[in-house]
Amino acid sequence: MVMAIALTVATPVLAQVDPWGGTKDVVDTKIGLGSEDPRVIAGAVINVMLGFLGIIAVVIVLLGGFKWMTAAGSEDKVAEAKKLMAAGVIGLVIVLASWGLATYVIDILLEATGAV
Repeated sequence: MVMAIALTVATPVLAQVDPWGGTKDVVDTKIGLGSEDPRVIAGAVINVMLGFLGIIAVVIVLLGGFKWMTAAGSEDKVAEAKKLMAAGVIGLVIVLASWGLATYVIDILLEATGAV
C-alpha cells in the first residue's frame, strides 16, 4: 500500500532549471563540443582508422619482404614470407576497397541530406 502511494505521487523535477547556469550556447562552450556535422565527424574517423589499417598492411608486406631477404635460402622461411606478403597485399586491397566504399557512402549521404 505504501509503495503504491509512493509510486503514484508525482515529485517535481525542476526541469526548467539549467544545471550549468546558462543557455545552450554557454553550455556548448563550457563542455567544449564542436558544432561539426556528425556525418562529417564519422567520415573523418573512418578515414583515420582506414589510414592506420593501410599503414599496418604496408608494414606487413615490408615485414614479409624482410623475412624473404633474410631467409638465407631456407624454403620454409621463404614460404612463410610469401604467405605474409600475400596476407599484407590482401589486407591492403580490403582496406582500399573499404575506403572507397565508405567515401562513396558518406558522399552520397552528405549530398542527399544537403549537408554539402
